[in-house]
This record gives sequence, C-alpha cells and structure tokens, in this order.
Amino acid sequence: PKLEKTARTAREAGLKLSQLSDAVRSGALLKAAESIFQNESRILAANAKDVTLAKKKKLSTALIDRLTLDSKRVHAMSRAVREIAAQSDPVGSVVEEWTATAGFKIKKVRVPLGVVAMIYESRPNVTVESAALCIKSGNAVILRGGSESIHSNSILSDIFSEAVTSAGVPKGAVTLIRDTDRKNIYELSRMDRWIALLIARGSEEMVRHIQQQATVPVLGHGKGVCHVYVDRAADLRMAEEIALNAKAQRPGVCNAAETLLVHRDAAEKFLPSMGARFEQAGVELRGDPAVRKILPKIKSASGKDWSAEYLDLILSVKIVDSLEQALEHINKYGSGHTETIVTEDKDAADHFLRAVDSSAAFHNLSTRMHDGGVFGLGAEIGISTQKIHARGTMGIRELTTTKYIGLGQGQIRQ
Repeated sequence: PKLEKTARTAREAGLKLSQLSDAVRSGALLKAAESIFQNESRILAANAKDVTLAKKKKLSTALIDRLTLDSKRVHAMSRAVREIAAQSDPVGSVVEEWTATAGFKIKKVRVPLGVVAMIYESRPNVTVESAALCIKSGNAVILRGGSESIHSNSILSDIFSEAVTSAGVPKGAVTLIRDTDRKNIYELSRMDRWIALLIARGSEEMVRHIQQQATVPVLGHGKGVCHVYVDRAADLRMAEEIALNAKAQRPGVCNAAETLLVHRDAAEKFLPSMGARFEQAGVELRGDPAVRKILPKIKSASGKDWSAEYLDLILSVKIVDSLEQALEHINKYGSGHTETIVTEDKDAADHFLRAVDSSAAFHNLSTRMHDGGVFGLGAEIGISTQKIHARGTMGIRELTTTKYIGLGQGQIRQ
C-alpha cells in the first residue's frame, strides 16, 4: 500500500539522516527558515483558503484562531526554526559513562528515535516546528494534519522539504500525508515496523481512539484542564494579571487556564475586581455557590465544568478553604497539564510544586508560559501529559532515545 511505502521510505531516510553531521542538519534548517520567510505571501494565500472554508463550515472561533496565520505568525515560525537550529546537538551526547567491574568502558549516548509520525489538528505552525525538531534530532517525520488546514500544511511542507533536501537532507525525511481520510491515521498507527513513535495532538477523544488502535507507541498531547490557584498569601494585583493572561490571552490553546481556585481568605478582596476585569475581557464565569455570593450575576457551575476544557472565553471559579483542598481539586479534575500557584508564602509554594500531579507546576507564573518557545527550546513537538517516555514540553532531547556503547580490550564473559 501507498502509506506503507511512505513509512518505509521515511525509515530509510531516517537512517541516512541520523548519520549526517549537526552542521548539515542545522544548515538545512537555516535554509528552511529563510525559505519560509521569503515565501510569506504564498503561505498566507494558501492559509486564507483554509480560513475561508473553516468559516463557511462554521467551525469554532477557537479552532479558526489556531488555524489562522498572519505575517507575525509566519515570522514566528521562521524564527522558531532558527532557534531550533542554534541548539546544541543531542545526537551522540553522552548521558553518563563509567567503567564496569570487568574493566571495560560503558557509555550511554543519545540516538534518534528513527521515524516520528505526527497527527495534529488545525495549527499549521505544527507542520514546520515538528519537521524542524525532527530534523535537528536526526529523525524522519511523517506529518498528518487535519482537513481544515490542508492548503496551509501543503505549502509549508513543500517549502520546508525543498529547502532541507537542497541542503543535503535525504529525500523522504519530511513527508506530509495529503489524503485526510481518517483511515490513514489508524493505518499509520499500526506501522510499528517502520515508525518508532506516534505523537497525537488533538481532542481527548481522538487521542484515546488512536491509543486503543495503535501498535506503534503513542504519545498523547491530550487536553489541558489547567488551573490557577490564588492562595491566601497572594499578591492580589499579580494574581489578577496572571489569571487574566492565563485565560484570555489566547483561550483556544491547551495551556490556557480553565479553572480559577481562590482561597476563602482572599476571595472577598480578590473576586470583585477580578470579576470586573474578566467581564471587560468578555470572559463568561461559572462559579460555585460561594463565588456567586460575591459575584451574583455570574452563571452557576455544574459538576461537568470542573473537568471541562473550554478552549474558549469561559472560566469555572471555585472558592477553597485551604491549599490542601486546592490540591485535591486539581488532582481530581485536572488533566495533568499545567497548574500555577500565586502566593508570597514560600512554604505554600514549595508544597504545591511538590504535591501537584501535573507535567508542569508553576509559582507566580501564567500557565501560558508552559511552551517550548518560551522555555528556550525553539518550539515543542507536543506537551505530553503522560509519564513515559517524556512528560511536559517535548523538545529535541525528548525526540531521542539512548543506547549503550561498550569499549573493551578483549574482555569475555566467564
């Protein structure tokens, strides 16, 4: 079948790519970054087709926001590729080394995974950032975006592939599956002979369905039910800025906050002005009975709200009696993505950072700061809410595995 041929070609390209020097791989990425920058008008024209179709189909405003490219976002893509190229090469780096009791040396070194398959929806920048992270880490990549972004993904994939191939990267190292039939996803997910890892970015339902079907190891970039907890010892002005940014700066992304927890001792002072700011920003609040005593005009939160990923200007709000109660709520309803505490109490912060069971725990930071670019990784291929093989933001190191190298002088097993 055609898809199996694609996967086999990618595997062959990946083996060749893993042998290229970092200078060649990084040089190829710089060429791709320049090509993206130079072809801005072609990229935006293709993206406009996708956006027009998405609006005709009445897709959600959050999805259209994730889909839409402008000059700033194209430049950000180009810059991300440059930043990835500038990072130190993980391939061949020594994780640890020692001498065995039998006298030979053992090194544990980083090596590429081989072929990474990316399943994702709506965001065209994922096409470029995933391809760049894979090339830098010595992996071939098979990209399969959603039908809503096919024009954008096609032009970006063409520009990127042509640039890196002309700079010495093997043909077939970056492939976009242009047929958006869903059956392709499940075919890919069973090609463990050729594909080392499948990363699924999208709805919780889609990720779970792939995981149930797959024979390839699947790393799920699942839903983000992120929390901001305003502690009794919070700087309330700082808390307002963090809560507003975490929810409203870009509500349709996985690291946007979906629930605000407020300590009872801070609620009377904090919620009236915070509520007014959310109202001004167009955020619909849904509160528990204690919150609605302070903000009587807001909607009542139902049981479903606490585990909801709105991806929209909606926020559930709850008053808690203690830090422990906040942690209980987060660990019960959260998705293991990103949680933040706003407090001036160092002991409370330390306890929160240790006890919260998520891939990222922050102190006095917006949840929106959980991002590969912000972390200095150039970009991320996903934010894993799993605990194996990687957790949290995944950059180039998370796209490698390890192997042991033994260096002897003729030792044999007795």
